[in-house]
Amino acid sequence: MKVLAALSGGVDSAVAAARAKDAGHDVVGVHMALSRNRDEFRSGSRGCCSIEDSNDARRAADRLGIPYYVWDLSDEFHDRVVTDFVAEYQAGRTPNPCVRCNEHIKFDTLLERADALGFDAVATGHYARIVIRDDGIRELHRARDLAKDQSYVLAVMGPEKLARAMFPLGESESKQAVRNEAAARLLGVSNKPDSYDICFVADGDTKGFLERALGENPGVIEDETGEVVGAHAGAYAFTVGQRKGLRLPRPAADGAPRYVTAVDTVRNVVTVGPETLLSVRELTADAVVWLAPDVPATEPTRCEVQVRAHGSTTAASAVVSGDRVTVTLDEPMRGVAAGQSLVIYQGTRVLGQATIAR
Repeated sequence: MKVLAALSGGVDSAVAAARAKDAGHDVVGVHMALSRNRDEFRSGSRGCCSIEDSNDARRAADRLGIPYYVWDLSDEFHDRVVTDFVAEYQAGRTPNPCVRCNEHIKFDTLLERADALGFDAVATGHYARIVIRDDGIRELHRARDLAKDQSYVLAVMGPEKLARAMFPLGESESKQAVRNEAAARLLGVSNKPDSYDICFVADGDTKGFLERALGENPGVIEDETGEVVGAHAGAYAFTVGQRKGLRLPRPAADGAPRYVTAVDTVRNVVTVGPETLLSVRELTADAVVWLAPDVPATEPTRCEVQVRAHGSTTAASAVVSGDRVTVTLDEPMRGVAAGQSLVIYQGTRVLGQATIAR
């Protein structure tokens, strides 16, 4: 097959491209330049897709002996990921930009261009597995190395994009094994630190990023009874479940810590209360992406759900109705915010994904 390998400049994508080539595919490497700042460099392990990463990707492609190109997707990334991130916080929701990047950039724009150029598939360095059944159904599963599993942020891709994706690292025993393989292949990125945090907030200060984008908008903090207990510079900077950074002038009457329980950006009010108010037993999520045609879930379906990229799962029952899924949890879950990605599993298999509405 003719395979387009997305080279981020890190060790994972380099080894993924190498394995695709070893499998006999005709591989071409491409680096997606996502930053509008052409002078941007990474700060330690923060961020990605910088000039430094582009250079590392080029060196990896040279070592592998594959053609290499850089595609400027900075406008698409800004319009579809960064702008969405700011708008979601402005609406009082808590988005996951990595989910949106995978949906709109890495498996939408990239596949669109790959199609136009005659490629059969796109290979990335994500840790996840694709299982092709005897009946032809493709299943998305967690990676063998559960500590590195990225199926949570990939679930949004949908069945059509899944049919064109390759994840050569899915069966890897561990990240260290991948690094060892990169070293054996003499790839210079073998010891490069992993990137983390939000790539376009390279200093890690999400609140500061939002303040620069949206400006100050002073308002009040209320407790669960409606009493004003503090002030804030913008409700958009808070998220449900938050405890730190509230800067309340006095403690609760019982001395217990208080958490953000609601964010109302229309009234510009942040509500706080005891931890017990964070517990929920039912979730409703919209914009369902279903990856399991053999599991329609129009009746209550036993499953496990995950609402954070590195969170644990909770046993539940899910019912899909049109573009919406309702999940009833076996045990209460705390600190769930609208805008988060809800991923539905059965064991290691991903059944579907949706965006939490309430």
